Amino acid sequence: MGKIAIFIFILFLAGLGGFAYVNQEITTIKIPFGDAYETPKIALILFSSVAGALAMLIVFTIRDTKRFIDNLQYQRKQKKEARVQEMYSRALNALLAHNEDEARESLEGILAEDPKHLDALLRLGDIASAEEEYQKATGFYNKAFASNQQNPEVLFSLENLMEKTGRWAEALNYIEKILDIDTDNLSALYKKRAILERDEKWDELVDVQKTILKHEHTEKDRQREQMNLLGYKYEYGRYSLERGDIEKAKKLFKTLLKMDVNFVPAYIGLAEVMLREGESEDAVDFLEKSYDQTASMIVLARLEDLLISIGEPSRLIRLYVNSLSKTPQNHALRFLLGKLYYRLEMIDDAFETFSYVDASGMASPELYQIMGDLYLRRNQCDKAAVEFKKAVDMKIAFRLPYWCSACGYSSQDWSGRCPSCNNWNTYTFKLHGSGKI
Repeated sequence: MGKIAIFIFILFLAGLGGFAYVNQEITTIKIPFGDAYETPKIALILFSSVAGALAMLIVFTIRDTKRFIDNLQYQRKQKKEARVQEMYSRALNALLAHNEDEARESLEGILAEDPKHLDALLRLGDIASAEEEYQKATGFYNKAFASNQQNPEVLFSLENLMEKTGRWAEALNYIEKILDIDTDNLSALYKKRAILERDEKWDELVDVQKTILKHEHTEKDRQREQMNLLGYKYEYGRYSLERGDIEKAKKLFKTLLKMDVNFVPAYIGLAEVMLREGESEDAVDFLEKSYDQTASMIVLARLEDLLISIGEPSRLIRLYVNSLSKTPQNHALRFLLGKLYYRLEMIDDAFETFSYVDASGMASPELYQIMGDLYLRRNQCDKAAVEFKKAVDMKIAFRLPYWCSACGYSSQDWSGRCPSCNNWNTYTFKLHGSGKI
């Protein structure tokens, strides 16, 4: 490599000598506002070349110096990031081990290196929030928010803190900020739905639920949210009915039945609307048709209460008997008929009906208790004692047995929505066994 360089240098000198030989003229150089100078042409050429080379040398020196400084800064930055990442990993491991003190120490070390480190600020806020030091948590979260106001994780952290401190309006405000950034954010939509439900803003809630349904990804999730949409529409109708807005309630309940003909709470709600309008006979006819369509025991029970309240139990008995003629093995229906006889003091009919139910093998404390009472009325005390003992041995309270088919929750009162699992349209009768009360 050295020989080639020497050879090239010799060639350059030879070329330069030849160029000087043929350019021996004198050139005059005039300086603006100054004197004129005479110089050989070759000297001018050499001077220009040296000046150009020097200029290039300066440019390259500056460039290389800048590269060296940038590289040095980059290396320092990498070392700092590696150090911060190591401390952050140590903090996360400490949090997983529930060692908050060690985690806090590592996170504070990160902030000493980088006061605007977003994840460190958020984790310190989480620790403070978990320890119910909400003022400290607010300080950390606000610093993170000042560092990046468009970060959804920061906004979610602030929203969670607002929920914990009961500041629901501010929590909803942060959710709106998230949705301004990402209108399809399902987590934000779920949280907005929960707050609106808490505030009973059913009209807004129905709109949010439609948005959630639109953005769900799987068929299973869409089916779940479709049922939730039905439920929230029902709650809106029930709320309107309680507030005296009869027309609004009627419209909502009718819409529900168009969406799902098996949504039993809507039948109950629409019948209640008719009763509020003073149309008792229309309510009875509607419930009869509804029972024919759905075969729902809940509808039948409501119809029973209504017919007895208006003094037409015979009409209800005919309905029970006609239904049993079509489905004679429906022991639940026969049980309700026997209970109706018992309610109307039709002792012999009640005894005959319950004896048939008992022979079918159905076990229910209510059945045994009623049978015991019927035996007492017939002065058959020994048999009454046997029945009462059966009821006691089952160790289940005597109750009106409404039962949630989704979670097993039992209640004495009917509701369109189970208070345990929050599912709608799941209540039915539980005539044997037990659920959680």
